[in-house]
Parts: sequence; C-alpha cells; structure tokens
Amino acid sequence: MVSRIVEVDPFDIIVFGATGDLSQRKLIPALYHRDQAGQIPADARVIGTSRRPLSNEDFVADARKSVLAHVDPGDIEEEALARFLSRLSYVAVDAAAERGWSDLVAHVGLDPERIRLFYLATSPDFFGPICTNLGKCGLAAGNGRVVIEKPIGKDLDSARRVNAAIGAVFPEDRVYRIDHYLGKETVQNLMALRFANALFEPLWNSAHIDHVQITVAETLGVESRAGYYDTAGALRDMVQNHMLQLLCQVAMEPPRSLAADAVRDEKLKVLTSLKPIDESNADHLTVRGQYRAGASAGGAVGGYLEDLGSSTSNTETFVAIKAEIGNWRWAGVPFYLRTGKRLAARVSEIVVAFKDIPHSMFDETAGRISPNRLVIRLQPDEGVRLWLMIKDPGPGGMRLQYIPLDMSFAKAFNVRNPDAYERLIMDVVRGNQSLFMRRDEVEAAWTWIDPILETWKAHKEAPKGYTSGTWGPTAAVALIERDGRTWHEDDE
Repeated sequence: MVSRIVEVDPFDIIVFGATGDLSQRKLIPALYHRDQAGQIPADARVIGTSRRPLSNEDFVADARKSVLAHVDPGDIEEEALARFLSRLSYVAVDAAAERGWSDLVAHVGLDPERIRLFYLATSPDFFGPICTNLGKCGLAAGNGRVVIEKPIGKDLDSARRVNAAIGAVFPEDRVYRIDHYLGKETVQNLMALRFANALFEPLWNSAHIDHVQITVAETLGVESRAGYYDTAGALRDMVQNHMLQLLCQVAMEPPRSLAADAVRDEKLKVLTSLKPIDESNADHLTVRGQYRAGASAGGAVGGYLEDLGSSTSNTETFVAIKAEIGNWRWAGVPFYLRTGKRLAARVSEIVVAFKDIPHSMFDETAGRISPNRLVIRLQPDEGVRLWLMIKDPGPGGMRLQYIPLDMSFAKAFNVRNPDAYERLIMDVVRGNQSLFMRRDEVEAAWTWIDPILETWKAHKEAPKGYTSGTWGPTAAVALIERDGRTWHEDDE
C-alpha cells in the first residue's frame, strides 16, 4: 500500500533554538522526510535561529549531520537531501533582547499572505519574550502561527502567565501547543477504532469495561536532561501532558465532527470530570518512585542521584496513579496511569480491559477464561491487539486458548510510519488544530495536577526507591493489586 501525499501551501518555518537537541534530533529529520516524500512546496524555507553566531554553511553542515544521524540509512537519498539542505538558512537572534530581530525581518519578509511557522524549540522562559518580539517587529501578523512545546508552566499560575504572554500577541486560533504523542499513528487510530466501527463504541462504557491502564515506560535515565528534570519530575514531565491527553482520547464522548474545537471540547469535559486527588486521598491513589542503581539492556547503570550528581533529591522519576472520571459513561471504572524512567522495557501502550463473561458454560478441562483486552501500542512497533478466547485447534475436545488478533501497522500497510513531528508540523501548515492542546485544556490539566503536587510537597515524603531495570516500586504493584487487578506487562 502506498500512502497518499498531499502537498501543502508554501510556507516558511522559523525554528528558534535551531542548534538545540529537539531541532537537530526531531525537527530537521522530520522536515527532511516530508521534503523527500514530495509534500513540501518548492519555495518553502527552513530558517534556523539561536543566539549563536553561525554561518549558513555551518548550519547546513550541522543539519546534514543531523539527518545522517537520525534518519534510517535506507531513507537517505542524496538528491533529496541536497534539495532539502538548499532550503536552509540561518539568522542569529537574541530571543530576549533586540539583537538580530531586524535581520530576521529582512530575511523572512512581511508578506501578509505567506504562512510563517514560528517553532519555539527553546526553554519555556523564552516563550513570552519571543512572542513579544515577534509582535513588535510585525512578524506575528497576517499568517503567523506559533508552535510551543511542553512544559507550559510548572503549575496553574505559571501556565496562565505563559498563555497570557503568548495570547497577547497570537490569537488562540494561531497558537499550536504541541504534544507529539497526539501525532502518533496509533493514537489517531484509537479515534478510528472507536468511531468508525460499530463493534466497540456500544461497549465503551462502565457496563462492559472493567478498567483502563496507560503505561509510558522508558529504559533510559534522565541523561542530559538531569538539570531540567530535577525541577520537574515525572508528574509534570509526563502525566500533566502526555498521559492526560491519552486518557482524554480513550474517555471522551464522540465529538460532533473532527473539527478542532469539537474534539477539544470533548477532551476538556474529561479533564474537568476527573475526580480530585488531594490531601484527603493522595496517599492512597498515588505512588512516587526514584530509580536506584541496577541493570538495563546496556548493563549496569547508576541511580538517579548519581546521574544528577547530587547526594539528595526528592524528585520522582516514577509515578503511578489511580484516577477516576465522574460521569455516567465511566462511573466506577479506574484508570491506572504509570510512567517512569529506568524501567524494565521501553513501551507506551493503552490497555482497555473488558469485564469477565457473566457465565461460563465450559467445564474446567477447557481451561481458564481470561477477559478480553484491547491493547493499543504506541511504541515500539505501533499497532493494535485484541485478545480473545478461541478453541485450540485439533480433535482433543474443547480446550480454550487466549490469543491476540494482531495488527502491526508496519506489517499491515508496508509503509514507513511517519514520525509524529512530521504529521504535526504539516498540520500547522494546514491550519488544523485538532491534534494540538487548547489553552483551557492545559489549564484544566494543571488544575487537577496541582493538588497532587501540593500534597506531596506538604508531606515531604521521599520517593520510594526502585531498582533500575524493574517495573518500579512495589507500592505501584500494590496500588492495582489491592483492587484485584494486575499491570499488563508482557503480551508476547
């Protein structure tokens, strides 16, 4: 099967922080792939900016290294790479001062019809100053659109300040708060599974679903992000954005259409329906952990404090939460969230666990009957598995087996699975905000998260240690097992 490529309108993408890790590891390779596929118009431009004085030649050389390092060698075509690199240029700009802005205006131009994407791949401290300067120099006018990465604040108050600074320059319909998890093929296929098939939606409620698990597990430690991570922790870094967005995708009501605000209205309803976790119940519904020395796939590894280079830290590298949604569809259905670093495997998945059958007509020789599970795998090997009971083939009587109907997207469609950033950048060019967070979504998520943070801070309890290469603290196992359930860890 060949995927359909639809060319977008001509555009300029101006990347602030173009010499940084996100730009070099994700944005440049994503844009190369879209150019290689023939989706980017001939006169589109990629303009890098940062405070570093850098020549065009040096910036292009760095971009070439980035593509060669982060794109599969089988996808490297010298002609396509040369075409892509010819689009690149560089302007040194001090985001928080006046230096370089007039040069950027001269280079980009002020054509009111031209689509201009300002991608802020910088520290959140610069979001406000960059937007303010874009407004002052006239670049934000017309078709200017701004893309911002997480974290958007560190709590509700700071998120409101960031949003206000951006909103003073860009109207909400030109602000794109990116969450790359929403650009993953499997997350979008969740919408298709629910709303394009008569099979699932009638069962998608508390009458038929026992519980939902959402796991985002990493085998790596904090690596080069230790400085940032110690000020954030797993709850801010992963739960407030990625995991709550995945929860919304599972739990939202059918939107009236795929229009951006129709989808985001339904997600907002989920966020505002989450039952509070605060001083009264946080100890019972949440678990914090911090990895210790142990082993991973690459061998022996140190603990978080060693990676941080500190003797003490109360920052969590693991979080497990039992969340509930207070509405008719989901009343009584727990959503178990789990994320952490230095865990036993790298996996991101959503598990929808259905209830047991009400009565079994099979005798005990048939074997144990397990409840159906829908497993939506985001990484690695994006795909969907529906676990079912079937008869074991052969003439030896009625023996049941629990096996999956398995669809790997890579195998089923025989095409390269585009990176989430490829899809999301092209959606910004198209002006499609359906996969981006609205301001009130961000603030509703912080409204739910803040009381958890405040409770942890007030209790001053150290995170529970767990050995690197395991599935986190034993308390996380107890969180789900005291409800008579278990974490879904290995379905091979």
